[in-house]
Amino acid sequence: MSNKQTHTGHRGLVYEEALIFERGRDGACGVDLPEPEGVTPRLNGMARKGAIGLPGLSEPEVMRHFVRLSQKNYSIDAGFYPLGSCTMKHNPRLNEKMARLPGFADVHPLQPQSTVPGALELMSELGRWLMELTGMPAVAMSPKAGAHGELCGLMAIRAALEARGEADTRTRVLVPESAHGTNPATAAACGFSVDAIPATEDGRVDLAAFEAKLGEDVAGIMLTNPNTCGLFERDIRKIADAVHDAGGYFYCDGANFNAIVGRVKPGDLGVDAMHINLHKTFSTPHGGGGPGAGPVVLSDALAPFAPLPYVVKEGDKLRLIEDEAASDADPFGRMVAFHGQMGMFVRALSYMMSHGSDGLRQVAEDAVLNANYVLASLKDVMSASFEGPCMHEALFDDRFLKGTGVETLDFAKAMIDEGYHPMTVYFPLVVHGAMLIEPTETESKSTLDVFIGCMRELTRAAKAGETERFTNAPELTPRRRLDETAAARKPILRWTPPAPAQAAE
Repeated sequence: MSNKQTHTGHRGLVYEEALIFERGRDGACGVDLPEPEGVTPRLNGMARKGAIGLPGLSEPEVMRHFVRLSQKNYSIDAGFYPLGSCTMKHNPRLNEKMARLPGFADVHPLQPQSTVPGALELMSELGRWLMELTGMPAVAMSPKAGAHGELCGLMAIRAALEARGEADTRTRVLVPESAHGTNPATAAACGFSVDAIPATEDGRVDLAAFEAKLGEDVAGIMLTNPNTCGLFERDIRKIADAVHDAGGYFYCDGANFNAIVGRVKPGDLGVDAMHINLHKTFSTPHGGGGPGAGPVVLSDALAPFAPLPYVVKEGDKLRLIEDEAASDADPFGRMVAFHGQMGMFVRALSYMMSHGSDGLRQVAEDAVLNANYVLASLKDVMSASFEGPCMHEALFDDRFLKGTGVETLDFAKAMIDEGYHPMTVYFPLVVHGAMLIEPTETESKSTLDVFIGCMRELTRAAKAGETERFTNAPELTPRRRLDETAAARKPILRWTPPAPAQAAE
């Protein structure tokens, strides 16, 4: 890589982008509005005393600044994004077009129900699809994300225990080591103690250890299936039956539902509650902190405790039940202010209806096929953690890097120079130096072949002693490798202006 320095700091057409505060200048403004007349201040002593320090820029300067920032944001629309356990799949533009229809995009949560029959119909239809695909009799649409859905499921379980008079005695939730990382946090946030279940050497729940932990204080189990090792839990029926026999409930983390949708109905596996990440399985936009949606399907045992609001059908009309007094059930309360994320609902239903039941089944099959293609194509040079076949994710560990001086993090950083967002690293925790690759069903064989070729080349370079190629990476990005520990422990979250230059006396 060239170390040529430029006057501007740009590299080619990649602009050096200063903070917008650093770009601003006194006296510049993007708008020119007259001072308001005849306005009587009503803020008393709360009125602002001085300038608030907004950057001064013209409208074109503001536009260019944010467009350049957007170009630095690597996304699934820019390239292959093999982030394991996150399902970075293509978002069909048809979904976006449907979500932008004025009847959906402009709907307001405070509109009278009589003015939004179409929105209620869409929520009801999406819920019907989710219940059909999961084989579950009820659904709560309002949770805002996967972890929020987990909390909804655990709160429904706690409400059911309260109704049984066992909330004070059943206080322990079992969580396998191969579960999603949010599961223990959710159980703890809901007031339960967390009891970990070890994994077997083949990456699945240790059934004997699980059965040994059952007791009268167990509220339930939180199990991820397929699990975070990319494996299907073969003993899931035995686990469901055992926890039910012990008086507990079965929460299944549905984050990886995209690997089995159309193939297996969680209701047939004995699940009592499961959240569904619409972004992972039904291709709504992912990340950025939302807006998200994590509907939760519930069994007959937990359905009466589903949170408000929910849609019911009365004759040929739909009605949104928003008050506990209007409910025939025993809802545990309300988790959010309104009814859910309409934009995500529209996108998810659009995805479902455009694929159909056979198409959704093929989505799962293609996702699993692609992951196994990656696993089979790399297992002779990289160390596969488990023999396989895998589900929708291929998992490798760092044994193939032993003695090279290259670690998992270095390998991931070198991928950035090759034009790839790295896979998930160091997760799941049960695998040393883990590298979790999820290709998804939307990537073509030619895309995967180029990626596989890159991974094989990097592996060759590591074993050939080209250590600096890894430890110095990334070298082709606007910024080099960061001190991630310092960034996490000492984050700089507020811009402060530089000290004014002192005039010489």
